[in-house]
Amino acid sequence: MEQTYVMVKPDGVQRGLVGEIISRIERRGLKIIALRINVIKEATAKEHYIEHETKSFFTSLVKFIVSSPSISMVVTGKDAIRVMRTIAGATNPVDATPGTIRGDFALDIGRNVVHASDSTDAAAREIAIHFKDSEIWKYSKIDEVCIYE
Repeated sequence: MEQTYVMVKPDGVQRGLVGEIISRIERRGLKIIALRINVIKEATAKEHYIEHETKSFFTSLVKFIVSSPSISMVVTGKDAIRVMRTIAGATNPVDATPGTIRGDFALDIGRNVVHASDSTDAAAREIAIHFKDSEIWKYSKIDEVCIYE
């Protein structure tokens, strides 16, 4: 099983979309193995988005991410990264398919409701930034036999 990092960004929390987003993740068959609500520290936000450090939007992105609470999650399942990226929809909500989180709830790339890791390397790095190993739970769900062969 693969793990990925997912964040409901401050706009998603402020708009009351947390329950809807978690429901979509769970209904798809993915399992949440770590979850926290907090205001991310500026240093943590800069580390998380380090690949955008030289881009013009970096400062405003960090300022937005630390502006109010967000939800951080570790999600697991078969092909969890690809599945979660599909659930999230295209980064630019204008290109996001209806039925995806961004396609249903976002209009602006700067307020696109969720973040989902885009690769195994990014997922491992982002999970390590936001969670200690002791905060990630290993457990079996009774419905796993209905989800996987």
